[in-house]
Amino acid sequence: MTSFEIEMSNAEQTQEFAKKLAGFLQPGDVIALEGDLGAGKTTFTKGLAQGLGVKKTVNSPTFTIIKEYHGNLPLYHMDVYRVEDSFEDLGFEEYFEGDGVTIVEWAHLIESQLPENLLTIFLYHEGNEQRKLVLKPKGLRYEQLCKELFA
Repeated sequence: MTSFEIEMSNAEQTQEFAKKLAGFLQPGDVIALEGDLGAGKTTFTKGLAQGLGVKKTVNSPTFTIIKEYHGNLPLYHMDVYRVEDSFEDLGFEEYFEGDGVTIVEWAHLIESQLPENLLTIFLYHEGNEQRKLVLKPKGLRYEQLCKELFA
């Protein structure tokens, strides 16, 4: 599987990169975010939301699991860290196949529920503010998206 890497010096650069990515997204796109606590998953999501034209403040849906935001495209922000075995009842597939963009923090916890094709982004600490983002596209749509994003 092809991967794409980029290093960020601070949170603002992470948000700017996510805003740029938002310009390539379309309804039904799914982004899986992985990384340690504090790696920048919610910071990334805030930038993505801005790029999608969301005006509301974006914060982690840790205790609500799913938050919906409306912009140029709907944004479905999931944090499945606290979902245990009850995820079958949450209707994730309705979001994944919906009319918006879905971003899932801690996506590996619901791996069996994820669509076959998606874009996984790993965020790694590289220092105090520095982060490395590794994008791993799965499926032709996401491979092409990454090629255009990194062109």
